[in-house]
Amino acid sequence: MMQAVILAAGEGSRLRPLTRSKPKALIPVANRPIIDYVIDALLENGIREIVVVVGYRKEEVIQHLNSLDAPLQVVIQERQLGTGDALRAAEPEIRGDLLVLPGDNYINAASIARIKGVRNAMLVAEHPNPSNFGVVVIRSGIVREVVEKPEDAPTFTVSTGVYSFTPEIFSYLQTNEIPDAVSAMIADGRQVRAIPADEWQDAVYPWDLLKLNTRMLRGIQPGIAGTIDASVVRRGVVQIGKGTTVGPNTVIYGPVNIGSNCNIGPNTVIMPDTSIGDRVVIEPFTYVADSLIMSDVTVGSHSRIVSAVLGQGCILADHITTTPSASLIEVGGRVQKEEFGAVLGEGVRAAPFTTFKNCIVGNNVSILKGRTLAGRIEDGTRVM
Repeated sequence: MMQAVILAAGEGSRLRPLTRSKPKALIPVANRPIIDYVIDALLENGIREIVVVVGYRKEEVIQHLNSLDAPLQVVIQERQLGTGDALRAAEPEIRGDLLVLPGDNYINAASIARIKGVRNAMLVAEHPNPSNFGVVVIRSGIVREVVEKPEDAPTFTVSTGVYSFTPEIFSYLQTNEIPDAVSAMIADGRQVRAIPADEWQDAVYPWDLLKLNTRMLRGIQPGIAGTIDASVVRRGVVQIGKGTTVGPNTVIYGPVNIGSNCNIGPNTVIMPDTSIGDRVVIEPFTYVADSLIMSDVTVGSHSRIVSAVLGQGCILADHITTTPSASLIEVGGRVQKEEFGAVLGEGVRAAPFTTFKNCIVGNNVSILKGRTLAGRIEDGTRVM
């Protein structure tokens, strides 16, 4: 019986400010934590022995896992030293061949089906920004080399972090990182196969969540559990949770997923590729498109929210605008050009007539006077 180990112990520091109070595996995408998609893909493949390694904010992760109807066993990584160390924490539970998967990347069931029967293999994918990942050099379907986050990537093929191993992997875990163990296996003459993923997506930086949200919304089922005024116009796939009310003359173009106990409208427009969490209030005459809005957010009237990630508990006054534009952003010592409207951490408060333009706002920032903001604003800042 094949076992699976999901590594969900890390913070996801490059996703800050969103991971300051929530591990990356629990970030909601299309209103479900990322780790849920990984567990679903394993269950669809008949893999029922699943070990989850938790660490950063482990109480929250354990609480969420306990709420799922899935056969999960939890192991704790005491200090977040790396993927190899996390896998080592699971060793006492492993009895045979195993799959290893990150708990904070999307992977589909077809990809797992491709790799689960192959001993000692790595799931690989093409990526336009390979330098953010382990870059894989392959010859004749066999992995020759894994280069971690190189400045100049030799190929566009990257490791997805999904592996199929025999128990001998544990004897190669000499450092705290799994790619080092794979390199040691290769150096020892062991063959590690490269298996192309069917579908895989990672959110490395906060704005990547918008692409992931768009992808995951393609899989939602239509369903209306809330109360919708007769004049509401719906097109495409729309899912609305229990206790949510949608006011008169609101227009919703799917795919859109709205959680439970929300209050939307009247006279609002919700455009495609938008997910809205639970207990969200969107006031009249507001337009939302291509955005990920987490739970307990309020967006004031006459606002225009486009290409934005709004963290939990943000309170935005009326006439708020997020404007997608491209600018150079430095992340982890690298400068890259990215186009999005805004990423707001938890508990951001913004005064009327605030405009965010390609802006990353830290947690608990207060904007006390309407103005145009761009670039980065650190946690806890008061903008006068």
